[in-house]
Amino acid sequence: MPQSIEQALEQACALIVDTKTLVRVVLSGRRRNMQVEHERIDIRPVEIKGSIVLQLTYNDGKATTTKNIAADKSHVLELLSSGYANITVDSVEGSTSIRVTKSGEAQIHFENKALEQNLSHDKKKERLLDPADPFLLEVGIADHKGQIKPSKNDKYKQVEEFLRLLVPTLNSAIDAGQIAKPSKDKPLSIVDLGCGHAYLTFAAHQYLRSIGMSVHVTGIDVRPASRDRNNEIAAKLGITDTITFKAEEIASTTANKADVAIALHACDTATDDAIAWAVNGGAKLLLIAPCCHHDIQKQMDQSPEPWGAITKFGVMKERMGDLLTDALRAQILRIVGYRVEIIEFIGGEHTPRNIMIRAVKTGAQPDALDIDRYREITTQWGVVPALSKKIPTFTIG
Repeated sequence: MPQSIEQALEQACALIVDTKTLVRVVLSGRRRNMQVEHERIDIRPVEIKGSIVLQLTYNDGKATTTKNIAADKSHVLELLSSGYANITVDSVEGSTSIRVTKSGEAQIHFENKALEQNLSHDKKKERLLDPADPFLLEVGIADHKGQIKPSKNDKYKQVEEFLRLLVPTLNSAIDAGQIAKPSKDKPLSIVDLGCGHAYLTFAAHQYLRSIGMSVHVTGIDVRPASRDRNNEIAAKLGITDTITFKAEEIASTTANKADVAIALHACDTATDDAIAWAVNGGAKLLLIAPCCHHDIQKQMDQSPEPWGAITKFGVMKERMGDLLTDALRAQILRIVGYRVEIIEFIGGEHTPRNIMIRAVKTGAQPDALDIDRYREITTQWGVVPALSKKIPTFTIG
């Protein structure tokens, strides 16, 4: 039954400050017309020197941060009132879910189930992927003993970090109703555009299935050899009913529309092809890690002053071209109705291509400021982004 937000937050607060029964809390999503500092916050009670405090964990796209706050009403209410649309409070007696609707009402649901409290302070960082997972052996990351090969350790970390970015964003989009909750009849559709050896394609498939999510994953790569190799691995793993691979150009792929589109390190304008395919097909979540930005760099013949002080140096001109390209991609996505973040995918010590564009479709109308910024940047630099010509719905008036 709908309640006022104030009543719902008071109810949630009472459950959270009862640290004798609290198991965990999850805050996610964003209330209408409000901003939140972090996409998701996980909270659990921990015992430190005989006192129980609340341990907050969140990720800003660069690192996971943990801090402790007192388990008192003022601290908790301040946190609950900071703009989150979805609040889940688990206690030893069951789970209470609060969802703030667009109209400003709070929908409350209680599920009766027994849960166990753990007050341990030192919680080891869990691996999302078991090194013994057969797919890691088949793609060459792990050996026959179920151990990560030293030469593939960076690749394994890259896969893990990708999942740590995908999963909370995906869960938040599902909780907020931006992506329909997957079911056996309608599984979550993921398309990996430019999948190559499909490390991330298989990882997303295996992990999401391991947590009980129904998925269907398609990997696209222009090379028939990659398609054949990846389909052979899928056959060995017995998962060909839920994952498949095609040898096609990204711009002309026959893959069905997707809920989630992935493109990691597709070269130059192939990244634009991937973004355009996702946007034109109505994808709800995009995770894009660009690679080599030649198109804009080639158009940067006459740099507007005072930027000539930077672009007269080749390596700095190249980096400026990278920044312009991805900034303009982000602006275009905002203008066509996506909420966009540009974050660090994984530290530069693991890969030199460490920027990720993360976009969630909200359908919001573009801000005039975003349109003005796009128009001014392209005019000053005299550039036309490849992406702008690939999305029919992209207009700036």
